[in-house]
Amino acid sequence: MYDTVLFPTNGSDGAEVALAHALELARQYDAEIHVLFVVNTAYAGSGAVEATTVESLRGAGDRVVAETVERITDDGVAAVGEVRDGDPYREILDYADESDCDVIVMGTHGRRGLDRYLLGSVTEKVVRASDVPVLTVRLSDDEG
Repeated sequence: MYDTVLFPTNGSDGAEVALAHALELARQYDAEIHVLFVVNTAYAGSGAVEATTVESLRGAGDRVVAETVERITDDGVAAVGEVRDGDPYREILDYADESDCDVIVMGTHGRRGLDRYLLGSVTEKVVRASDVPVLTVRLSDDEG
């Protein structure tokens, strides 16, 4: 049923909780996990400070992806990783399409009200626009 599981991550606690679900799906279906980190450049300017910040975020993304791929492969599951720049939800959807992903597994903080309005939700946008199933894993209050 699932050959390719997309696991977008930002290295947060919510993503960590979702990883356990991605691993379980991959084990059950003998699937490969694609680990994706997106450096949010949707609102970045072009100044030197912004360029330094983007480079710093890209470096953090490289570390998160490398550590996550290593953890997955150490657990006996096939994995690949990639870091992209852009609007996170669009890059996730594009990657899922380009890589023929069968399911996307993402964490969510379950924000409500003003927090959700102000911060937006990458996960919510992916759920609404994805052509493939999206498994969302909520970070409980005890875990965050």
